[in-house]
Amino acid sequence: MKKSDDTRRRILDASAKMFRRKGYDTTTLKDIAKIVKVRAPAIYYYFDSKEQLLEEVLNIGIDRIHDAVQHAIAGSASDISHRERIEAAILAHLATLLRHSDYTAANIINYHLAPKNIRKRHLIRREKYNDCWRALLQEAQQAGEIEASVDLHHLRLFLLSALFWTHEWYRKEDEPTEAMAKRITGVLFDGIGGTKAR
Repeated sequence: MKKSDDTRRRILDASAKMFRRKGYDTTTLKDIAKIVKVRAPAIYYYFDSKEQLLEEVLNIGIDRIHDAVQHAIAGSASDISHRERIEAAILAHLATLLRHSDYTAANIINYHLAPKNIRKRHLIRREKYNDCWRALLQEAQQAGEIEASVDLHHLRLFLLSALFWTHEWYRKEDEPTEAMAKRITGVLFDGIGGTKAR
């Protein structure tokens, strides 16, 4: 990796960290430069503005997860159940989100703080990721693995909200991501009601 590429990556990493900790509005280029150990004006060699930094952080935050989930789905055996396919997608989402948590957390926290033009462009990426989950859930419902009466729109919103906000409470020492993915899948497909709930 060239030195300039490494510096650019370190600026993005520092931006994601600061946008997560302080938010886009209160983060300054000086804050970012301090972490990278460069002078603030040097950032303009790599990025035109703080807005451009935010947009790239937002994009990385969603693209890494989308790519990982698509890869997990494409790599799964054709004869597995839809439940197993969804579990693989949940695991890929969690593993990627928690490995790159500064980017994903910065995305979640700062999307609504972004200028309107950035939100509009970024929404296209978010919708592509949503489409991935729409297809997964629809296929499971069509196969009879999700009850026909279930509203998939609300199920998807519920599931993705739960997955994205794990960055706030997950601790790897408590439970491996594989175990958590299996547990979430169990709640999704088996429910939480006891015998008295029936």
